[in-house]
Amino acid sequence: MTTLADRPNTALLVIDVQNGVVAGAPNRDAVIANIDTLVGKARAEDVPVIWVQHSDDHDLQRDSENWQYVPELARQDAEPLVHKRYGDSFEATELEALLAERGVGRLVVTGAQTDACIRSTLHGAFVRGYDVTLVGDAHTTEDLTAYGAPAPEQVIAHTNLYWQWQSAPGRSAGTVGTAEVTFAADAG
Repeated sequence: MTTLADRPNTALLVIDVQNGVVAGAPNRDAVIANIDTLVGKARAEDVPVIWVQHSDDHDLQRDSENWQYVPELARQDAEPLVHKRYGDSFEATELEALLAERGVGRLVVTGAQTDACIRSTLHGAFVRGYDVTLVGDAHTTEDLTAYGAPAPEQVIAHTNLYWQWQSAPGRSAGTVGTAEVTFAADAG
């Protein structure tokens, strides 16, 4: 259903599952295990896995321990790694070109932070014409209640709820659990 011509394929995006991003995040280990399950499934089905890694001049300085991907997840050399400095994984990166080369019109999204890079990338992909599925039990965020934000579990639940009902002409969105993920082109 994507509005992108000649893009029948699906890709798995693994966004910012870095030491400094998920340290202390709720359900960290379960979320990482779910992402690892999806990476294995994608590889078994020859679905592109695209890794995204954020850097900044503060907590995620390039090559620092915080910037590194968590040790539980291992990227294969043939799998692209997209470096970004903005919330939306498409902004000022080669992500769109990588997806176009692979004929990808549908994204399955996992990672962190729910209320920042995940939401930005969901919306960024959707407005660019992609079908976008969020894996509801494969994303997490830090606790920002000290700044007036809802508890992380509420942020995650709200994002899962509202993404489930997104719609736009010629595109589909949705939220599914890890067990329900399918990489078939006609999946929602």
